[in-house]
Amino acid sequence: MKLKTVIQLSIKELWSLWRDPAMLILIVYVFTLNIYTAATAVPESLHNAPIAFVDHDKSQLSRRVIDAFVSPYFLTPEIIENSEVNPSLDTGKFTFVVTIPPGFERDARKGLAPDVQVNVDATRISQAFTGNGYISQILTEEVSTYLQGYKTNMTYPVALILRARFNPALESAWFGSVMELISAVTMIAIILSGAALIREKERGTIEHLLAMPVSIGEIMLSKILATSVVVWIATLLSVYFVIQGALSVPINGDVWLFMVAVALQLFAVSSMGIFMATVARSMPQFGLLLILVLLPLQLLSGATTPRESMPEFIQNTMLLMPNTHFVVASQGVLYRGAGLSVVYPQLIALFAIGCIFYFIALKRFKSTIGSMA
Repeated sequence: MKLKTVIQLSIKELWSLWRDPAMLILIVYVFTLNIYTAATAVPESLHNAPIAFVDHDKSQLSRRVIDAFVSPYFLTPEIIENSEVNPSLDTGKFTFVVTIPPGFERDARKGLAPDVQVNVDATRISQAFTGNGYISQILTEEVSTYLQGYKTNMTYPVALILRARFNPALESAWFGSVMELISAVTMIAIILSGAALIREKERGTIEHLLAMPVSIGEIMLSKILATSVVVWIATLLSVYFVIQGALSVPINGDVWLFMVAVALQLFAVSSMGIFMATVARSMPQFGLLLILVLLPLQLLSGATTPRESMPEFIQNTMLLMPNTHFVVASQGVLYRGAGLSVVYPQLIALFAIGCIFYFIALKRFKSTIGSMA
């Protein structure tokens, strides 16, 4: 295998990608706007939730309760009629509708514990999941303060002191942006490497390459190299300009150590993309195959949910996939400031899995593309 030939073929792949505006737009979007929106659009905490009240009591206590729901947790509450509750929830106008019953203040003064109905639009799961707790706490505090005439400072037998490491302010954007970048590396690498081969097959240019004095291994390696260079540069720019720049996410570890893990991950998943392209006969088939492969890789790698919460069989099986080791290494470096002495097992595993995927893809590539010669 000649290095000069591989480089020349890689340059050809880069020119082919440059002439594909759809792919260029996809790369730019995934590594910029997609990361930014994923980090900021869906906060994990309650923020500006639309809420309405049906006030049957119209007392001083009910007005005090309504006035207690303020930003940034809730939008300014609206007062609606009982007949508007179901239509408002059906159209998604409000996430929460609280119904205060008649005689609410009277019954509260008598200690009768009046019922307050809370209607929740559970389709907005990010707000509905935490909103019930906020509403219950605010109602309890306001009623208790009103009845006692002063705000009670509760004392507990144990003083709990919380210290959050690596993310002291508990900013969800710090986690979401990095995890979205990790997912983007895998997705774009598989798409670019697989699309490069399928594009050659559909246009008939693969036969031209096979007629030239180049080996099948050189053709495959050039596609992996071109894909890796593009995604590696896009990842580096995204770290500096999107994550650290636009989102102001602090990176605790060595960015270049993370980029070493990215390079090893690209080697593994680009080989996977080549293998999938040899199985698929067209781009639509490749897209369907991508869904079947990419979703389990992303969901079971530990990027979205901890691996410890998964069945033991799934945990052990996913150790054979590069994403699992890439997520562990990336989180260790970017979040916790881990060095090479900590993440070297994951880097070795990535390299070993990448070599296995490469030789499996090369064998499949020779058996399918070599028959065209």
